[in-house]
Amino acid sequence: MIKFTLLSLSALVFMGCTMVKEVKPWEKENLAKPIMQFEGLHPLVAKFDSHVYFSKEAARGGNGVAGGGCGCN
Repeated sequence: MIKFTLLSLSALVFMGCTMVKEVKPWEKENLAKPIMQFEGLHPLVAKFDSHVYFSKEAARGGNGVAGGGCGCN
C-alpha cells in the first residue's frame, strides 16, 4: 500500500512538472535584450571567451574560416 501511494504521489508530481506553458511574445522581450546574449554588451567579452576556449582546446584556428589549428585544411 505504501509503494502504491508513493508511486501515485510521484506520478502526480511529475505530471505537474510536465505542464508546458506557452510563452507570450511580450514575455520574450527580456530574452532579446543585448545583456542576455552570450557575449554580453561589450564585444571584447566575446573575443576573450573565444581566446579562453581555444587556449583550453589546445588548437587555435581562424574564427569563421575552414581549417583548424592543427595545420589540416
